[in-house]
Amino acid sequence: MLSQDALAQIDTEIAKYPAEQKQSAVMAALRIAQTEKGWLSTETIEYVADYLGMPAIAVYEVATFYNMYDLKPVGRHKVTVCTNLPCRLQGADKLAEHVQAKLGIGFGETTADGRYTLVEGECMGACGDGPLCLHNNHKMHTHLTPESVDKLLDELK
Repeated sequence: MLSQDALAQIDTEIAKYPAEQKQSAVMAALRIAQTEKGWLSTETIEYVADYLGMPAIAVYEVATFYNMYDLKPVGRHKVTVCTNLPCRLQGADKLAEHVQAKLGIGFGETTADGRYTLVEGECMGACGDGPLCLHNNHKMHTHLTPESVDKLLDELK
């Protein structure tokens, strides 16, 4: 279900823990699986559970607890805008309205072409750098303005 490359990456994560604690690599394994598949289907979650020797429900609990895991298909570019209070005080609410208008979608929606999914996020730990967004759970863009977010979205096309 996962490629040999993805399994090798998971094995690298597993090796960081004692052999009897390989389930400790569950978050990394889910991240690797999601990067390869684009999202975490029930089948993918069960595959990761089997690979780590864990009950599927335990892996599902992790996948549903953290907001970086997607349990349904998302666009090629998942854009998570922080709307927590410190970012709001720096204009995140207006930035979020701008992004929604530019993409023609609301939070939790995907553009018709499947290019963008817009997500409302909580604190990302960079409160002094707001407003900010996270691209595909991996790259943070800070000190955003309507102009800089327009440039970013255009570059992601």
